Amino acid sequence: MELNSAVPSGSRIVDAYLPGGFRVGGQRFDGSVIVLPDGVLPWDVASVDQVSVESLDPVRSVSPPVDVLLIGCGARMALLPPGVRKALRDLGLVADMMDTTAACRTFNVLVSENRRAAAALIAL
Repeated sequence: MELNSAVPSGSRIVDAYLPGGFRVGGQRFDGSVIVLPDGVLPWDVASVDQVSVESLDPVRSVSPPVDVLLIGCGARMALLPPGVRKALRDLGLVADMMDTTAACRTFNVLVSENRRAAAALIAL
C-alpha cells in the first residue's frame, strides 16, 4: 500500500509496505527493516518472538538518540516479552508496539513533525 506524507527536507519516510518488504525513500527493501533518521538497515526478525535487545542495537547506537521507537509487529499488534521491554527501558528506549501498517503511518507522521523517530518493521 502506498503512503503519502509531507516530508521535511533530508528526511526518510516509508513510501509503501509491500508483501514481503517495504519501499523507503524510493528504494525497495525485501524483508524486515529498521528505519533510522540517517538510513535503513535489513533486520533479521520475522516475528515479535525474535525481537531482542541485541536485534535493536542499531537503534541504540544512533546519535543523537531517537525520541521514539516504533515496532511494527507484522499483521497484528503484539507485546514484547516483559524482560525485553524492561531491558530496553533500562537503556532509555521505550518501544511503542503496533501492527506494521500502523507503525509505517505513525513513523511518517512523526518524521513530518521533525521528530527523531526510528521504526523496526516486521515485513508482512
